Amino acid sequence: MKLNEIRDNPGAHLKSKRLGRGIGSGKGKTSGKGVKGQKAREGVALNGFEGGQLPIYRRLPKRGFHNMFRKEYAPVNLGAIEKALESGRLPADQPITAELLEAAGLARLNKVDGVRLLATGTVTRAITITVSGASAAAVAAVEAAGGSVTLLRPAEPPASPTA
Repeated sequence: MKLNEIRDNPGAHLKSKRLGRGIGSGKGKTSGKGVKGQKAREGVALNGFEGGQLPIYRRLPKRGFHNMFRKEYAPVNLGAIEKALESGRLPADQPITAELLEAAGLARLNKVDGVRLLATGTVTRAITITVSGASAAAVAAVEAAGGSVTLLRPAEPPASPTA
């Protein structure tokens, strides 16, 4: 066998249709793109365009309410904190903060407003943790193990002066 004798198995490779090679090819002249206009040009992507008919995203009603002032929190479970303490990723002798949780890889703080502690898993040692929020079950679990949870209060917006 020589390199010039190597071929794909029959039917394994479909030959591409050659465009613009004369009217006898069936895809000559305009290459199947019709005549002129925006869509005959290269690089056209008309997403959502329905030929002048009102697009479906405008026909359908809007639903629900989007609160632009909503706070997003990074969830951290008690079980994950326990594992990080056991593996040494979190220091056991100092209070745990959001920055320490991020350094340990338990939370990502770049696009959120803080950390919320959740009660999934168990904690067996007394820990002191400072977070933006915590579920009641998580606070109870930490306090049952002899630790404490400190909640950070968001700064109140200044009161607008009334006339």
